[in-house]
Amino acid sequence: MNSPENPQVRIDKWLWAARFFKTRALAVEAIEGGKVELNGDKVKRAKPVHRGDRVRLRLGPYEHHLTIFDVSERRGPAPVAQLLYEEDAESKTRREALSLQLKAQAPLFRESTGRPSKKERRDLGKLKGRD
Repeated sequence: MNSPENPQVRIDKWLWAARFFKTRALAVEAIEGGKVELNGDKVKRAKPVHRGDRVRLRLGPYEHHLTIFDVSERRGPAPVAQLLYEEDAESKTRREALSLQLKAQAPLFRESTGRPSKKERRDLGKLKGRD
């Protein structure tokens, strides 16, 4: 089955080795949650991947469209992991545009610097009707 000219690895191991997830358990959770497709089909964690396979992966609001260049069961440094796949140019531009859009949105909450000062507490009291 697993020959040198046609190596194969489980998809959960490959996603972990390619550094999309910190642990294999997180990769399995994403696979079982339907966030990973291999060649257009939903997969199970033991599905083998080969060179040339196409992977669609959703991480948060971002979607990655990848082509597998190499397979590995071992997790190495990030520069080596990036050699395992190539992301489509269209996918990359969509992710960057979404990233800029999300950064441009107003923050949902204001970061506080801790407890309110005495003046801020008085102002809050006035606002709530306590003089």
